[in-house]
This record gives sequence, structure tokens and C-alpha cells, in this order.
Amino acid sequence: MTTLENFSRTYSVESIGRVNRVESIDLLRGMVMIIMAIDHVRDLFHFDAFLYSPEDLTRTSAALFFTRWITHLCAPTFIFLAGTSSYFVAKRKTKKEMTVFLLTRGLWLIVLQLTIVRFGWHFDPLFRYNGSSIISIIGCCMIVLAGLIHLPLSAIFFFGLALVVGHNRLDHIAFASGSTADVVWSFLHVSKVFDLGHGYRFSLLYPLIPWAGVMSLGYCLGRWYDADFTSDRRRELLLTLGALSLFIFVGLRLINRYGDPLPWSVQPEWPFTVMSFFNLEKYPPSLLYVLATIGISLTLLGLLEGKKVTAWKPVSLFGKVALFYYVAHIYLIHLLAMIAAVLTGFSWRSMIFSGAVAKGNPELVGHYGFSLPQVYIFWISVVLLLYPLCVFWNDLKIRNKEKWWVSYV
Repeated sequence: MTTLENFSRTYSVESIGRVNRVESIDLLRGMVMIIMAIDHVRDLFHFDAFLYSPEDLTRTSAALFFTRWITHLCAPTFIFLAGTSSYFVAKRKTKKEMTVFLLTRGLWLIVLQLTIVRFGWHFDPLFRYNGSSIISIIGCCMIVLAGLIHLPLSAIFFFGLALVVGHNRLDHIAFASGSTADVVWSFLHVSKVFDLGHGYRFSLLYPLIPWAGVMSLGYCLGRWYDADFTSDRRRELLLTLGALSLFIFVGLRLINRYGDPLPWSVQPEWPFTVMSFFNLEKYPPSLLYVLATIGISLTLLGLLEGKKVTAWKPVSLFGKVALFYYVAHIYLIHLLAMIAAVLTGFSWRSMIFSGAVAKGNPELVGHYGFSLPQVYIFWISVVLLLYPLCVFWNDLKIRNKEKWWVSYV
């Protein structure tokens, strides 16, 4: 197993030499893969997508805000479970083999992000806007994990905990714009876009420090799937940790002193007060953001633990072919958006982006787009169109599982 798909799968060791899939984790991953597509469809189909952020409380609506908020579950779940599945891969490899495994897969994901994935978002052959995002930061975190696996599990746990809990203490640190220190610090902790000149820009959207902490904690979670943990015990632990995470989130958020750079405040209308409370920083992910999202994911894992989920196999399938789905859904959404632009009177070139997708092109801003209910229809259509492709790929992968190229697609 050699790709994000394989990292994204988690296994439980039921007996020596025998490894079984944990269907509940496939199902959770499939759920968040489906949810993820909502936000990416919104990026290219919603009328307001190029005008303002869904988190802008001066302009958003409750429906739009929570359409965006629910997709916050996706990135933390991907990265957390990538760490968990790395734990199980490590159980079947020597330290040396696992180190090489993590290093090479990490580098592969970085290259994939900067080429195929980035082109899918922009359709710009000149790559005038490039940068690190979720796929590449998973790769970077794997490279970090390649060193961490040589430490005791307790050391990995406290390392991850320190990064997740303490990184907001670093929020005040800044360096001269454009300096080497500024670039390095942006890679580590601050989301920023750098102007390279001649129309080229490079973004660092997912800083390493907090996400490396999330993956490290996910790696430690794998211990609960060892043979000496019963399903009942695992369910109890998952539900307890999930509830504790959510309890701490609510408590810290109410105190309004630490854990997120944007304090919440009472708004003129109560729905906006609720939105203010849940308006959490993702870039970089604040402590409260991680507590809320991972808390929900852990709770779902606990609720699904030990349950028969065969009826949900169509959803689980998306979790089994995570990398294929991720790349395919970007290209499909972008192609459909290009067709939608042409059918509504715009040039197909308007869907080629030389800058950030969220900024759109002047031709589109304030003129192109669809209502939020229509966005949901497009989202469902995208998922349905992707399903047979994922079935085909999963079957092809099973038939050719011994061939090297399968694990890279």
C-alpha cells in the first residue's frame, strides 16, 4: 500500500498476522468525502462565492454559514485518520521500512498537489497561482511522522498535544514581509500568499505546526485498535474522548480568552450570535476548531463502533478510494462549472483562474452563479456521477493490486 488511499484506510489487528478493515472508519471517511464536495461545488457554482466569505457575518445567511461550517469536518478527519492508518501500517513494517514509506509517500503527495491537483482547481497551464494545500500538507506531516515513529508512543502523543493545544500562543509572532523568516514562519504557522512577480503567486494555506499535531494524535489513536482493546472498550473510549473534546470546546469558547484568534460576540439577532460562537479559524486551525471537528468525528466513530454498516456500502466506497475521489471530484466540478458558465452566457475562459479561485474572474463576479438550493442539486449530481467511477476504480484496483502503478492513481 503506497498512497493517500492506503494511508487513509485504517485497519484493526484482530490476531497475529491477520488484518481486517474497520468499516466504521471507511464509512466516516466516505461521509466526509461526500460532505467535502458541497463546499467545492459552492466555490464554483454559488452566486455569492466570488463576492464574500460564508463566514462574513455582515453578509452571510445561516444556511450559507452552516453549509460551509459542516465541511470543516473534512480536513481534520482526513489528516487525523491518515495518522491512525499510519500506525497500522507501522505494525506490519520495520522502522526502516516505515520511515522510507512515509518519506516517499509524503514527497509523492507534495508533487501531486503542486501539479495535478492544482491544475484541476485552476485549469491554468501556466500555473500562475500555486501553493500548498491539504494534499501536500498531509505529505509534509507524513515526512514529520517519519521521524516521530522512532520515539515512544507517549512522546508522540505529548508532541501532538503540545502542538494542537499550544500553537495559538504563537499567533502574535510575525516577521518582515517577504523575508526568509516570513516565508519559513508562514509554512510553519501562518496562512499567507506570496507575490513572486510577473503575475505568479504562491500560497501557503495549511501551515505545518498544527496539522502535524493533528496527525500525530491520530497516529496515537491507532493504539485503541490493537487486539488487546475490545470493541466495547473502544466504543467507550471514543465516545468519552469525543464528548470531552466537545465539552472543552464549549467551555473555552464561552470563556472567550484562548483557543481562537476571533472572539465570539452577541449579535443583534440570535442566529448570528450562534454563528459568531461557531465562527472558528481554519487557516491555521485553531485549538477550538480542532476540538470541535475532531470531537464530532470521534463521537461518530464511537457511535459506529461495532455496528453493522453494510447497508452504507455506497457511502463507504468513497472512503475506500479517497485519493481517486478527491482528484476526480475537483476535475468533474470544474468541468461542470465551465459548462454552466457557457450555458449561462459566459466564455469558457472565464473558468480559467490565474489567481485564487475564491476571487473569481471579473467577468463572473456579481454576474454568474446559482442559488444555494441549486448548489445542493449540483452537489448531489456530482456525487452520483462520481459513484460509478469510484466503483470502476475500486474494482480495477482490486484486480491489479500487485501492480505498482495502481497505488499512485
